[in-house]
Amino acid sequence: MTNREFDVVIYGATGFTGQLVAEYVAQAHGGSELKWAMAGRNLTKLEQVRSAIGAPSDTPLIVADASDPASLEAMCARTKVVLTTVGPYQLHGNELVAACAKTGTDYCDLCGEPAWMRQQIDLHQAEAARTGARIVFSCGFDSIPFDLGVLLLQKHARATNGTPAPRVKGRVRAMEGGFSGGTAASLKATMAAAAKDPKVIGYLTDPFSLTPGFEGPDQPKGLVPHVDDALDSWVAPFIMATINTKNVHRTNHLLGHPYGEDFRYDEMVVTSPGEMGQKAAEMLAKANPLAGDKGPKPGEGPSKAERDAGFYDLLFIGEWPDGRAARFGVKGDRDPGYGSTSRMIAETAILLSERAHDGDGGVWTPGALFGEELAKRLEERAGLTFASE
Repeated sequence: MTNREFDVVIYGATGFTGQLVAEYVAQAHGGSELKWAMAGRNLTKLEQVRSAIGAPSDTPLIVADASDPASLEAMCARTKVVLTTVGPYQLHGNELVAACAKTGTDYCDLCGEPAWMRQQIDLHQAEAARTGARIVFSCGFDSIPFDLGVLLLQKHARATNGTPAPRVKGRVRAMEGGFSGGTAASLKATMAAAAKDPKVIGYLTDPFSLTPGFEGPDQPKGLVPHVDDALDSWVAPFIMATINTKNVHRTNHLLGHPYGEDFRYDEMVVTSPGEMGQKAAEMLAKANPLAGDKGPKPGEGPSKAERDAGFYDLLFIGEWPDGRAARFGVKGDRDPGYGSTSRMIAETAILLSERAHDGDGGVWTPGALFGEELAKRLEERAGLTFASE
């Protein structure tokens, strides 16, 4: 890996989110020693993106196509890390993960497709372990803030109460900014796959579908609006909980269950107390922000002003049977689906390129592979904050 031509290749740089990632890297790391390139299907579009984001004119461009495995393998052989924004991954990611696992190339993506992720774990864990490739899924808003939020809450819990919290609640206190067009496309692709294969439904509904060989206790469903006594407020279902909760359980599993084998976790959105809070929670429970033609299409997204005006505020509450509690907050200063996500995946990929291989090949979560190291980097560079409350 030390003699690879590039540290990071951004694959999908001509897409909306991929262009944001490339722009961030060009601006935040342009003067560093980072060796990076942009990749995609169309050379002309790559040249246009390079010009539009103000990247140096000699920034390398690589033509690679998800339908051409040879081009993907050639790309992988040139770089330490492939950062891919080309989704839905279940439609466009199979060959790239296989190529990374084969060539010992590290990989990170924005995947929120748990059935596909489980399939890739089953297919490529052994090969990635053999070659040293670190395959890291879900490196954006789903699921880094939640993955690291629980991990740091549990560190705080052990420091203040002596044991990890057996029950943790993830609560979205506030959020401004929508989900990406890629998220909507991924959800629709997942629903189509589930209609064809009942096994996919099992992966979607099982909280432990990403922990092969381990089944934990029954989990809170997070599907019914109710008053959360810890907040004295109504809470409603959170659409990203389906993927985030699975990644949190996988992190716990990969680390040897430091949260405990009896760990229980859910995620919900906080509305407000009283009748108004109840009405808002019930409306959220019935709504599907990704349904139909709502939201941006893949390749579309909000303006820079809208991205910069976005934010999110997450709370993690650890609870013990005897009434003890601990709280930890995670905040982001950009909209979750684009501004913050593009920075998170970029910094994750660069950190991955800097980390020496140490017999750690395999399929990872960001929390399990990096832990506090990633949280510190995101605070320093990507506009996130992590703090006990």
